[in-house]
Amino acid sequence: MSAPLVIIGAGQAAAQAVTSLKAEGYGKPIIVIGEEPYLPYQRPPLSKAYLGGEMTEDRLELKAPAFYAEAGAEMRLSTRVARIFPVGKEVELSDGARLTYDALLIATGTRARALPVPGAELPGVFSIRSIDDVKHFRAAAQPGARLVIIGGGYIGLETAAKAKTLGLDVTVVEGAPRLLARVACTTISDFARLLHEGHGVTILTGTGVARILGTDGVTGVELADGRVLPADLVLSAVGAVPNGEIAADAGLAMENGIRVDETTRTSVPDIYAAGDVANFPSKLYGRRVRLESVQNAIDQAKAAAKAIRGGSVAYDPVPWFWSDQYDVKLQIAGLLDGHDRTECEGDVAAGRFCVRYFAGDRLVAVASVNDPKSHMLARKALATPPPVPVPG
Repeated sequence: MSAPLVIIGAGQAAAQAVTSLKAEGYGKPIIVIGEEPYLPYQRPPLSKAYLGGEMTEDRLELKAPAFYAEAGAEMRLSTRVARIFPVGKEVELSDGARLTYDALLIATGTRARALPVPGAELPGVFSIRSIDDVKHFRAAAQPGARLVIIGGGYIGLETAAKAKTLGLDVTVVEGAPRLLARVACTTISDFARLLHEGHGVTILTGTGVARILGTDGVTGVELADGRVLPADLVLSAVGAVPNGEIAADAGLAMENGIRVDETTRTSVPDIYAAGDVANFPSKLYGRRVRLESVQNAIDQAKAAAKAIRGGSVAYDPVPWFWSDQYDVKLQIAGLLDGHDRTECEGDVAAGRFCVRYFAGDRLVAVASVNDPKSHMLARKALATPPPVPVPG
């Protein structure tokens, strides 16, 4: 039997790679290795429908169990890859067993960024990155419980919205002067603040966290300005970091994740990377980009499947994202960093509008609030500008 394609990581990118390879008639065996005990599943609903109980665990699955067997993919779950040996084309598992590979796809995604304050290890401090994270959080999130969310980004605000509907007393603490400071303009930030405050969430911006209080469990959060917030549980939502250590240890080129070319090939022959962990060149934006989104995981995995079969697809997408909070859907097309002006259209007070971001005369991103038409038009418009050379 020929050596298999080994996929490290059992998430959205892995599921899509198997799907694409099956559709394209890939004939070699495939082994998917994942640390969690679950088949590949959707992660966006974790902080929304799954947390709220509107979506069951089986509905999170991207494919039925039978699909992987039919596709010739062996799923090795609850298994960790300890090392990669590029010279011998082997991976070593945590139990010491070794697998020889014909090609290797690294799709290890990201993990929650550690909260760098005393008390972060206390029982009652949570993050939401996996099914088990939500199970543990949901068991503690009883009506009336006092929840402090550290981080006013998408995950923090999505969880705040769902926790409030579950009857929790919710406070969001954000160190920046406004919510969504890295990913939205002041119009969107101000709208998000009013939205959450209108639902009874307390928003505190412009202050950091000094420490989490408690002995056997969380009792409060001490802010950098000395204030103390009583708390029964704390959610850390301070971002994510790529799971690239195993690639770095194997000598692959790294740059805020695993550095790949436009075809998803890494610096080492027969090793590819896709999804949240991969940093790729974007001619559309004239720089290298690492995206954390479902769209990226799916589309980049399709490109990786082509490359693994010996083909070549230049991956250069228009990034898009979404966030659901209460009855509001925020959709973002493009990347807004580097913009120098904005234009707002629609009715902000009514909660139906869009904001266009420009760098000079060039449209670089559009954020749409309950306005799907403007979002779709934006994705088409952003796909058409002349490409910008990528330095390096």
